[in-house]
Amino acid sequence: MAIGFVLIHISPAHEYEVFNKLSKLKEVIELHPLFGEYDLIAKIEAIDYESIGQIIIHKIKTIEGIIDTKTLTGIRLH
Repeated sequence: MAIGFVLIHISPAHEYEVFNKLSKLKEVIELHPLFGEYDLIAKIEAIDYESIGQIIIHKIKTIEGIIDTKTLTGIRLH
């Protein structure tokens, strides 16, 4: 499994709407509000890193109110 962390910048007055839509995506396994440059961080899980990219492009960036994202990918250390 591939893991990605997506930092999300949201336009004012869309925070709750974006949070609710992201929380309904099965690939989003954690979602936390932030203070600072970004408004949310989402932890997403997919079968591989190409799928992570597709989730971000087709499911996350298409949500109204999202201005910008920054994606960090990682691996599980055992």
